[in-house]
Amino acid sequence: MATFQSLPGFREFYPDALACRNFIFRVWRQTANIYGFSEYDAPVLEPLDLYKAKSGDEIEAQLFSFTDKGGREVALRPEMTPTVGRMVGAKANALKRPIKWFSIAEFYRYERMQKGRGRCFNQFNADIFGEAGTEAEIELIALLAQCLNAFGLTEEDFYVRLSDRNLWFYYLGALGLDETRIRAVLVAVDRYEKYGDDAFKAYTEEFGALDESIKAKVLAFLQIKSLSALEETLGGLGDDQLTERLADWRKLLGGIEAMGLTKYVEVDLGVVRGLAYYTGFVFEAFDRKGELRAIAGGGRYDHLVEKLGSPALPAVGFAIGDMTFALLLEQRGLMPDMVQASDVYCVIGGAEERPAAFAGIQSLRAAGYRVDYPMKEVAFGKQFKAANESGAKLALIYGGDELAKGVVKIRDLADRSEREVPLDEIVPAVRDTLQA
Repeated sequence: MATFQSLPGFREFYPDALACRNFIFRVWRQTANIYGFSEYDAPVLEPLDLYKAKSGDEIEAQLFSFTDKGGREVALRPEMTPTVGRMVGAKANALKRPIKWFSIAEFYRYERMQKGRGRCFNQFNADIFGEAGTEAEIELIALLAQCLNAFGLTEEDFYVRLSDRNLWFYYLGALGLDETRIRAVLVAVDRYEKYGDDAFKAYTEEFGALDESIKAKVLAFLQIKSLSALEETLGGLGDDQLTERLADWRKLLGGIEAMGLTKYVEVDLGVVRGLAYYTGFVFEAFDRKGELRAIAGGGRYDHLVEKLGSPALPAVGFAIGDMTFALLLEQRGLMPDMVQASDVYCVIGGAEERPAAFAGIQSLRAAGYRVDYPMKEVAFGKQFKAANESGAKLALIYGGDELAKGVVKIRDLADRSEREVPLDEIVPAVRDTLQA
């Protein structure tokens, strides 16, 4: 007989695992609400052209895409940014700005599986639309830090690497490179940390070797780790765009400092985010030990909404993946034991006592208490054993002697103390006992 298993890269969540995932989602959701973000949801299936419009035809190789029964080219969503850009753009004129939205959703990518990456995963996504200034980046970096702090993670566990694609464009332009060569250099910069000098091979194949003096300046620029070093490097170039961009850096880092977040944020121009649709500041969060892939990443993408056919709208966003994040919590011992215990376990004498017990059980459940009981008649001893194993705080004993007196016995399963209460006072008696 054939046996069936889940597809490679897709996950199953048994109750204990799902409780852990729901815990993470609950904290993320609470944090986003505190920051004034509104939650939205969207289709899991989208037109394939939506992703091609954002990332080009080559994106299809990474998608679960197919032709549906209506002859439409569609794909399971690999990310949320094109979808939220489309949604906001469609109603931009009716939405109060800044538009602060978040979602927690499932995504699908057909790519090689590795630690912290599967073909089916969840992400927390947060975006701000309609704010062109660095105030949006400050707010999102603060939200990102709090989404990690809320679990007990500190500056010893993670940091945020901050960079700027615009600054790279202006700097490389000042060095004499045109836009096509600048983009090729940025591809090399994005890969340099992993591949070293081999990252420039693609540039060399397309344009010939990069001028050694320019390459030296690119590599030196990569080493900059502070605003003062940026100012020292760029101050003497006399470029108006660079001067204005440095002012944006001062404003952004000043806001981060005022928020008390400087301990989390590091200037790191090695981060340029491989996706070309980013248009300004970009950032990624990593664990301090360097054992995991990026925890989160995002940046500004001011042209995407317009590219999708709506009026131009500035935008910044980031996403946190649940797989790497869960690994980080486990490594740091911050994933709590998820106890799914009942509040009350009902011990029932026999068939004659069941109607009264069922009435009490239903009353307690209607009042919001988690109540369990044996579905079949079993001996008292086995029921008390089940009550203790259930993790319940209280046992309600519906025995023949108790019901003959019109009472039910409440037993505290921690200290085994007991008392009797009238049948019609079960709900307040349980409430008072649990509160005490």
